[in-house]
Amino acid sequence: MEDVDREAMPRAIVEEFLARERGTRALLDDLEKLAIEGRTEELHDRIENLAENDEAVFYTVAFSLADSVQFFGDVEAQLDVTAADRLRDLAETYPTLAEPFAVVRTELSEDRKNPVTNVSYSVAYHRGIESPIVTYRPLSGGRELYESRATPSEVLGTAADLVAATTDALDVALESDHSVNTEELSELIDRRERLETELSRLRDDLDELRRTPIDGE
Repeated sequence: MEDVDREAMPRAIVEEFLARERGTRALLDDLEKLAIEGRTEELHDRIENLAENDEAVFYTVAFSLADSVQFFGDVEAQLDVTAADRLRDLAETYPTLAEPFAVVRTELSEDRKNPVTNVSYSVAYHRGIESPIVTYRPLSGGRELYESRATPSEVLGTAADLVAATTDALDVALESDHSVNTEELSELIDRRERLETELSRLRDDLDELRRTPIDGE
């Protein structure tokens, strides 16, 4: 939103939304239907199209669906309570659209591509190779990015590579005297703790497997 004066925010974009609220809500109804039907690629494309063609409306909806207290407070201060309540209603009416809009907003405003918001997985056992098999699917705002079926060691190899990439990125930031914002740092700490918990479980499982006789021996 480079063409919008920061001092005019959020009034400028909210007024654009309010002027076209009826049509926008009709669009959101269509998008919600796509989300419910699981047509995630089409949903993502439609939201991207909205962002490209009507930036003010897109960001108004995206901030509203994020249920941002600060955004609603700014709207009340610059417009009025009625306008803020109409935006709050978007979050209550279209909760299924919050994540898809957040993904597109992140991609546009932070130069990201397919940020992974979740990973679904299932496990099975392959008797032919005497190994568990993990099927996992990285998701971005509900969109399945790809499916992989691999052994636990292969999955761990991928995980180790991603952890190495993370530490390399942090090393570069430190060496260049670049800061890491508080929210990102907090998320990193939380996820490191989760990783340590899962690694502890992994060590316990591996210790038990070492003590378990292999079939036929």
